[in-house]
Amino acid sequence: MKPTNPVYTGLPTTIFEVMSRLAIEHKAINLGQGFPDVDGPEDVRRFAAEALLAGPNQYPPMMGVPELRQAVAESNARFYGLDVDWKSEVLVTSGATEALSDIIAALIEPGDEVVLIEPLYDCYLPLVRRAGGIPRLVRITPPEWKLDVAALEAAFSERTKAILINNPMNPAAKAFSREELAAIAKLCVRYDAYAICDEVYEHILFDNRAHIPLMTLPGMRERAIRIGSAGKTFSLTGWKVGYVTAAPALLDPIAKAHQFTTFTTPPNLQKAVAFGLGKTDAYYGDLSGALAAKRDRLSAGLTRLGFEVVPCSGTYFVTADVSPLGLTGGDVEICRQMTLEGGVTAVPVSAFYAGEAPSNFVRFCFSKRDEILDAALDRLGAWLQNRDRAVA
Repeated sequence: MKPTNPVYTGLPTTIFEVMSRLAIEHKAINLGQGFPDVDGPEDVRRFAAEALLAGPNQYPPMMGVPELRQAVAESNARFYGLDVDWKSEVLVTSGATEALSDIIAALIEPGDEVVLIEPLYDCYLPLVRRAGGIPRLVRITPPEWKLDVAALEAAFSERTKAILINNPMNPAAKAFSREELAAIAKLCVRYDAYAICDEVYEHILFDNRAHIPLMTLPGMRERAIRIGSAGKTFSLTGWKVGYVTAAPALLDPIAKAHQFTTFTTPPNLQKAVAFGLGKTDAYYGDLSGALAAKRDRLSAGLTRLGFEVVPCSGTYFVTADVSPLGLTGGDVEICRQMTLEGGVTAVPVSAFYAGEAPSNFVRFCFSKRDEILDAALDRLGAWLQNRDRAVA
C-alpha cells in the first residue's frame, strides 16, 4: 500500500498517555498528566448547563459567540492594557491545541524556519513539521532554565518565519523575564518574524509575579499571536475552549484554518467562559494562591524525601532532580519504577526534548487535592525506604 504521512506515521504515543495508562494499570497516583482532579467554579458550570438547556444548540458563529469574543477583548484590556477589537482580532477555538494547529497551518509554509525553545510541549514539533516547517531548537536546562540569548540569536535567520514561545512554560514552570522577552521581541522585529505565544497559564503565576504578554512589547502588537485557555483559567480542561488574539491581517488566515478544522465550539461552553472571564480579581488571586500552596506542599514533601526541587514560577508542575536519591537508570526508567513499585506516576523531563537531554529530572503535577498529594508523598517515602533496605 502507499505510505501514509511520515510525520504522524509511527510517531510514539505521547508520554502523558503512556504514563497515564501505566498509572491506571498499576493503580498508581497519577501526578504525571497536567489536569486538576476537581472541577472548576460551580457558577461557571451552572451557567453552561443552563445555556445548554435554554439553547440554541445549533452552529454558533464560526469566529465564536460575540459574548466570549467581547469578554476576551475586555480581559486583554483589563489585565494587560491591550486595546483589542473583538470583531476583527479575537477567534474562539476548540482548545489551545487547535489554536496552535490553526496558527501553524496558516502561517508556516514548506521551508520556513520556526524557532522553538525546549523542553517543549509535545504537539509543537509534529505541527511544525507537518506544515513543512524547519525547527530551530534553542535549549534551556534545569535547574536554572536560563535562556541563552546568544544561542537564541544564532537560531534566527532571514529564513525565520516565527518563534513559538510557551510562557509560563510547561514543563519548566518558568516565567520569562521582561529582559528575555525584550530580547525575543527585538529578534522578531529584526528578522520580520511572527511570535506564536502559548500563554494558557497566564493566570497561574506565583510569588507576586505578573504575566507579561509578548504582544505588549515594542514592535510586537502586529506580529504576535496570543493564545489563552479556559481549561487552565477555570480548571475545566475537558471543555476545550481556547481563544486567539491577533491583528486582523494575521487572524484572517488563522480563522480560515479554524473554519476547515473544527469550524466552531459548543455555544453553551463559550457563553459560560464569557461569564467566567468577568470574575473579580479575587477569583484570579485565589486561583494562583491555592495552586501556590499546593506547589509548596508537594515541594516541601519531595525535599524531605531527598529530591532536589527546582524553583517553580507558575503552571501546574514542579521539576525535581532525582540524583540525590541514588536511583539507577535514567528518568524514563525511574518514572517507570516509581509507578510500578512506588505507586506514584511522574513524567520524565527528557521526553520534552527533541534530542539528547538531561536524564535526572522528573516532573510532578501538583494541581490535585491535598489528600492526594499527601498520599503520593507517603507512597514515595515508603518506596524509597524499602529500596534503601533492599540495597543495605
